[in-house]
Amino acid sequence: MDWTEDRIDLLQRLWAQGQSASQIAEQLGGVTRNAVIGKAHRLGLSARPSPIRRESPKPRVARFNGNGRTCLWPVGDPKQPGFHFCGEPIEPNRPYCASHCTVAYHRKADAAA
Repeated sequence: MDWTEDRIDLLQRLWAQGQSASQIAEQLGGVTRNAVIGKAHRLGLSARPSPIRRESPKPRVARFNGNGRTCLWPVGDPKQPGFHFCGEPIEPNRPYCASHCTVAYHRKADAAA
């Protein structure tokens, strides 16, 4: 199969319409989906997002109380209802409250003992 001007024009039109490479290959006939993708790449046609839907990550939101940020220690399973962050006032220059700082941070001397 040769890429004639007419076939290239059709590929470009269908690509711009947002049709999938498989749909374009079917309409062109005699070419595979991968041949369509390769030709589109060589022609410099714009890339399109994947049709596979991915969950966008939830942004981490810092919570604030009256005095500043609150403890970000996770409590529970993030995939289960009731998951939350500790929420107690934080230690200065730390993301956790005093109680969770003792769990999160250890001195080298304490760890060696």
